[in-house]
Amino acid sequence: MNNKKKDTFTRSDIESSLKQEFPNLSNTEVSEAIDIILESIIEAVALDDKVEIRGFGTFSKKLIRPRKFINPKTKEVSYLGETAMMHFKPSKSLIKK
Repeated sequence: MNNKKKDTFTRSDIESSLKQEFPNLSNTEVSEAIDIILESIIEAVALDDKVEIRGFGTFSKKLIRPRKFINPKTKEVSYLGETAMMHFKPSKSLIKK
C-alpha cells in the first residue's frame, strides 16, 4: 500500500474543497469564483500594485535587470531587456504551518 503524501495542491483540489464548504454552489460558480480571484490578483500585480492576503502572503511584481546572454552553439551575443515576473512572499503564519 502506498502511503505517499500528495506534493501538489491543484486547482481541482481547491474547487473540491470549496464545493464541500459551500455545497449550494454549482461547479461552474465555484470555477468562476476562482477565475475572478486569480484574474483580480494578476491584474493588480500587472498594474504594479501589491496584493496582500492576511495570513497567506503578498503578491508583487519583481523586475529582473536587463542582461546579455550568449548562444552556446553560435556564440552570438544577444540582449534581453528588463523582465517582470510575479513574486510571492508567504506570511509568517503560513510559514509556521
